[in-house]
Amino acid sequence: MKNSFWKNKKVFITGHTGFKGSWLVIILRYLGAKVSGYALDPISKPNFFDNLELSKFLENDFRADIKNFSKLNKAIKRSKPNIVFHLAAQSSVLVSYNNPEDTLKTNIIGTFNLLEAVKLNKNIKSTIVVTTDKVYLNEDEKINFDENSKLGGYDIYSSSKACCEILTESFVKSFMNKNNCKIATVRSGNCIGGGDWTKDRIVKDCVEAFIHKRKLLIRSPNSTRPWQHVMEPVCGYLKLAEKLSGKNGKRYVGSWNFGPSRVNLSVLNLAKLGKKIFNSKSKIIIEKKRIKNHEAKYLSLNSKKSFKYLKWKVYMKPEISLKLTFDWFKIFYANKSNKKKVIEFTIKQFQNFKKMIKYF
Repeated sequence: MKNSFWKNKKVFITGHTGFKGSWLVIILRYLGAKVSGYALDPISKPNFFDNLELSKFLENDFRADIKNFSKLNKAIKRSKPNIVFHLAAQSSVLVSYNNPEDTLKTNIIGTFNLLEAVKLNKNIKSTIVVTTDKVYLNEDEKINFDENSKLGGYDIYSSSKACCEILTESFVKSFMNKNNCKIATVRSGNCIGGGDWTKDRIVKDCVEAFIHKRKLLIRSPNSTRPWQHVMEPVCGYLKLAEKLSGKNGKRYVGSWNFGPSRVNLSVLNLAKLGKKIFNSKSKIIIEKKRIKNHEAKYLSLNSKKSFKYLKWKVYMKPEISLKLTFDWFKIFYANKSNKKKVIEFTIKQFQNFKKMIKYF
């Protein structure tokens, strides 16, 4: 990935007001891209996008529902992007139990709308559809899922994202053979990083408990996840978008994993590390009541394809990623009235990460 590639590139992001979308906005602007976004207003307060006033980094800041094809298509026509990142989604497993209909419509119909708009706008050269590591049929057998593993989903969120994978593949085969735009789907692990206040996320719960000196309640303390800092997969997405836009872009169409192959940190150990970093005396309490909804205990990805063809891999251990995350929150809460300092700290984290990775 070269900085010169992204300079003045017109990029369109759906879901730009979310956690991962906000990081993508900052990184792309740092690289010199002209960014437009399409999303609903942020759902949490505080949130990364509004609290740091990231709209000032955008060429266009469209606020509308991904389910509205007319508004989405008009926004893309107006922005005239070269590259599209589709992140807009209902992204919570627990929310999908409470509101399955909206989850399905947002994730499946929303993805179809995006693909249809991409087909109609001929200036787009590459599109990245972001799904999740939860698209795989997970029966807790402690296997590392690769891109050819069987898709499935115990919950509505997971199954909706698996449908997005199938939908994107069939759409490409049916309608994009003669189109210059190359499309890929990406599946990453549990992303952590500064600015994620999404409900029911363990890092958010840790931060709020340790900052405000409250008790921390955790469920599934022994569950493991492919924890990774959000910069890891985002830079992989950028690398893939560059390859898709090149003369050999057709080689890179398809699905890609961007996640750690080995998981070595449980939810409980994550919480203990956070407590240590914050030097907190808050108590960690394990909830004893039975968990109502199903949660997989083990999840891990095989990302050999990304390493072989993109030279991408996870460079930071979970402990380092968590320290970066908790350090960001410490800076944020210490500088609530100084947005510039928090943005500078965010960019500094990316600059340091950029020096570390070998494919940049």
